[in-house]
Amino acid sequence: MRIDKFLKVSRILKRRGVANEACDGGNVFVGGKAVKPSYRLKIGDEVCVKFSSGELKFRVKALNEKASKDEAASLYEII
Repeated sequence: MRIDKFLKVSRILKRRGVANEACDGGNVFVGGKAVKPSYRLKIGDEVCVKFSSGELKFRVKALNEKASKDEAASLYEII
């Protein structure tokens, strides 16, 4: 699954456009490297998203393109 779609489906970021801008702006890292919106995410990847107020680090536990609001939190675990 593309990282921009994962960030939206998991509800870490509100919209896919915002996720694209975060990736293009160099604020999303996988394994310590900045990634583009088209990066293919895998289970077990460690992701860091930088916000103006801090950063969020999490590990991908599952990939589900149609996760509901209740399932969104089970897609990742915060490190």
